[in-house]
Amino acid sequence: MPPSDHTTDLVILGGGIAGLWLLARLTRLGYSVLLLERHALGQGQTRHAQGIIHGGTKYALTGEVSAASQAIATMPGRWRACLDGHGELDLSAVQLLAEHQFLWSTRSLTSRLAGFFASKLMRSRMVALEPGDYPEALRHPDFKGQVYQLDEPVLDTASLVRALADPLADRIARLDDNAIVWNDNRLEANIGGQRRTIAAKRLILTAGQGNAELLATLGQHEPAMQLRPLNMVMARGGLPGGLYAHCLGASANPRLTISSHTAADGEPVWYLGGQIAEQGVGRPDAEQVAAARAELAELLPWVDLSQTRFAPLPIDRAEVKRPDGSRPETPSLHESVDGVMTAWPTKLAFAPLLADQVEAALMAAEIPPTTAQPGPTWPHPGYALLPWQEARTWS
Repeated sequence: MPPSDHTTDLVILGGGIAGLWLLARLTRLGYSVLLLERHALGQGQTRHAQGIIHGGTKYALTGEVSAASQAIATMPGRWRACLDGHGELDLSAVQLLAEHQFLWSTRSLTSRLAGFFASKLMRSRMVALEPGDYPEALRHPDFKGQVYQLDEPVLDTASLVRALADPLADRIARLDDNAIVWNDNRLEANIGGQRRTIAAKRLILTAGQGNAELLATLGQHEPAMQLRPLNMVMARGGLPGGLYAHCLGASANPRLTISSHTAADGEPVWYLGGQIAEQGVGRPDAEQVAAARAELAELLPWVDLSQTRFAPLPIDRAEVKRPDGSRPETPSLHESVDGVMTAWPTKLAFAPLLADQVEAALMAAEIPPTTAQPGPTWPHPGYALLPWQEARTWS
């Protein structure tokens, strides 16, 4: 067998938050790791995230403590330790958009759910605020509801990608295409205009929606993937910044989620998710824009939308396929007999938990770290722009 172009413990395919967190975590554990990304780092699902480190509050609002709520409850604490520079990874360079996310409700809904909000379950997850502490967009005399502070920080995902990737730039390379072959612990791939051979003990797929294509290229059919489509909406023009909040509707489920970001020219952008994104799947752009405008006008009637322009943003969230099509409640990791590990974190906040699963799998397979080797000098994939920083048509 001819010598390999590069030898490493592990190869990761996919440079979103899941792959980058895993790269940083495994490198810190002493593994020699190489990450390959076909597009720009953060190009896929990562750049469409609102940056919310969920703590499970919106799941608990149904009144039940589900597996999803329990699994994600510890995530804000783990992320905050990293943001403070003393966690499992050093994320002190990440831009924190908001220390906390908020939840607001209408007066009628608050009165009906007052007992639930005061329950032991919710007291541990949220704090009722006085009007003087409300976000700017909710400090209006016509607002008659209640605002709660959630222990859920909001991060700028572009700075998160850089904080994870920059210190390990020599371990990241651009994959020219998906024409890969994995055989006998050797990966063949087109990198830097040449066919390369990389010897590794495991191949880890963290490419989100791209996992399906990679598996098909490798001739594997398991695990199957499902897509969860959303039709998010961006709004800009005359809007106040600094709003990071869920709004409750007629039930104890979030009706609208708003996060605030900044366009390339510095103008505030509201990124709208929740029911508008779920119910808007398949709607023509004009209808989705009209629905978003009507929703904001109803929920925040004092906000002047006369200069506001909108842009729908259809996205797909990739997950492991479940028999009933339901959303997975935890990250998923599947390992084939030939050493291919396929992973989906389900949501950004679960990246540390996914790394736990991969580390446990490596320990169970008795694959210890070896002496870290310098990375190859192959082309770097660069960094993706966030959607609101791109030139696009607003209506």
